[in-house]
Parts: sequence; structure tokens; C-alpha cells
Amino acid sequence: MSEPKKRNIVRWVIFGFAGICLLFAGGAAYVALQIIEGGPNQEGGIMGQPTVGGPFVLVNGNGETATEKTFGGKVMAVYFGFTYCPDVCPTELAIVADAIDLLPADVVADVAPVFITIDPDRDTPELVKEYAANFHENMVGLTGTPEQVAVAGKAYRVYYAKRETESGSYTMDHTSYIYIMDKQGRYYRHFRMNSAPEEIAEALKAAVAG
Repeated sequence: MSEPKKRNIVRWVIFGFAGICLLFAGGAAYVALQIIEGGPNQEGGIMGQPTVGGPFVLVNGNGETATEKTFGGKVMAVYFGFTYCPDVCPTELAIVADAIDLLPADVVADVAPVFITIDPDRDTPELVKEYAANFHENMVGLTGTPEQVAVAGKAYRVYYAKRETESGSYTMDHTSYIYIMDKQGRYYRHFRMNSAPEEIAEALKAAVAG
């Protein structure tokens, strides 16, 4: 990873350290895991076509409406998180960025890395734009109203919930997956936390190749 990228990630880790980004290990998160994973032996992807992804209406960093059609014709690498997340989100977005940096230029042109916030109350368009750009120049940050974010999260089977902290603030519990969507916006495969950038890069190349 380049030194500028490392510095940017450290910056956002410090910025978000007031919250604690914990993964939810039971209940709704377990159900979401089973739906996406499709069984205990399906590492990194699943058999058949799961119901993951679908229509959404959000807002990009310039305040413009963005939908799934905005990225039509490109392979999407989608991650749901929040800018105040101190560790998991920066780590996973850095992995996405590293994977893209491993791709040939002609493949990069057909890949759209997308960060969607699950904390629209704090994550304004300007903030998600700056946050996403700190990981990769091509990464697009999206936010919206709580209702709009809920629709996107439901489409991608994402679990998230606000959790109050002792300081009087709050953090967000959430599942953590990197979703690869093909050029038609259909689910291609997903990756769990701490997956290798090389493996993700290979999946992106394969998805672009069709």
C-alpha cells in the first residue's frame, strides 16, 4: 500500500475512533449470513443465484441522485459501512483499493468501487465523498435519507443497527462484506472480512471479462 494511502487511512481511523465498529454475531446478522453464504461450505461465493442487490436511489458526494443504473455497464465492488468506523471499514475499503490497484488499466476502467453509508444521520454527501476518495480516487461514496439507505441495505441483505455508547454518542453494528456485482447489476460473488486483495482482483477481472 502506498504511503499516502496509509496516511489517509490512519487519518480516518483516528477521526472515527470515538465509535466502536463491532460486527453483530447473532440474530438478524446470522440470518443474513446464511442467506448470502448459502450454506457452511461456500467460501467466498455461493451456488445458484441469491437475492442480493437490486434497485436503490441514493445521493453521491455532489448531491446528485445515484441509482444502480448509474453504474450500468461496470462491475461494482460494493461495501456498506460508515465514516466514523474506527477499524473494520477502513481495513475493508483499503483491501478494495489494493485490489483495484492490482488490475490492468483497461480493467480498472470497467470497475466501480462503491461505498454506501449505513449512518446517513452523520454521513453527509460531502463527508462520504471525501472519505471514499481517501481510499481510492475512483471510489464513489453514497448516502441518502435513512429510508433510502434502508432500501439499499435490504436489497444487499445488510444488517445494521445504531448502538448507543457510554459517551452519549452512538456507533453502528453491521455486517461486513464486499459485494461484486456484474455489468448488469447482478450478484457475482462476495468476500468476507480480511480477504486477500489478489483474490478480489481476480474476481473483478473475471466479472469484467464476463
